Amino acid sequence: MKALGPQFALLLFLVGSNADGSVPDNYKGKPFQDATHTAGPQTIPGRLEAALYDLGGEGIAYHDVDQINHGSGELNHKPEHCEEGVPVAVCRFRENEGVDLSYVKKGADLNHPNMVVPEWQQLYIGWTEDGEWTNYTVEVKKAGTYRIVAMYSHTPQTIQFWLNNKPAADCKLPLDPAKQFPLQDYPGWIIWHIWNKADCGEINFPQAGRQLLTLHCWRGNNLAYFDFEPVDEKVAEAIVATDLPTAGTRSMTPAKSMPMTKGYCGQTSSLSTCRCAHKVE
Repeated sequence: MKALGPQFALLLFLVGSNADGSVPDNYKGKPFQDATHTAGPQTIPGRLEAALYDLGGEGIAYHDVDQINHGSGELNHKPEHCEEGVPVAVCRFRENEGVDLSYVKKGADLNHPNMVVPEWQQLYIGWTEDGEWTNYTVEVKKAGTYRIVAMYSHTPQTIQFWLNNKPAADCKLPLDPAKQFPLQDYPGWIIWHIWNKADCGEINFPQAGRQLLTLHCWRGNNLAYFDFEPVDEKVAEAIVATDLPTAGTRSMTPAKSMPMTKGYCGQTSSLSTCRCAHKVE
């Protein structure tokens, strides 16, 4: 994220600030919803889907260096990039917005080794440039410290989360999963589509309730999703106790995750995938 100062200043001007730890008063973005995604704000603890950034447009819900959605609005209009069995709504998800989106494809992400296997049709952000950001209105169920687990590809580096317009967490992606396999028989672009899932940092939410998370990422990664898991067992127990499902409802409490190691979590399927990539696959 080179020269992020002006962009951050613009972000702060547009959405204001709020010392009490809630969504800034002047923020005009709204939680993403459509016919498929109807739950409202994404929930913490839980999974933050990168492609489900807020509604509100350029300069409010996100910043992108151009107005073209190079995945959903461009690449995936080609017949070979909207794979058989994939709904058009997935191929062209949010096609008229500037954030570049696509989905996990059998012919790009699932035809080679992965440290962690992404799920077919998972939406993701791609083609990012330094200084771009996306906003997420989230509902924090319990104040406390949360572990951040990232599903990502390619470059080992540090990306950032801001909370209510203030720096809150570094997310250190530990290794390049593409370097863990012999890839001489694959095309060069494959490095953007080999996935890993790993602990990348921690974030503290001083208060429960509705909050504004901002993701700032660098060039060089595909970013699928981020799992937020309570570090304090007492916090986790309190969340479970207050969030038991009733008939006809679905609990938002995340399933118990597999044990994590730094940089590698095993060969397993995941529920989402995103990419910050410059290669057009």
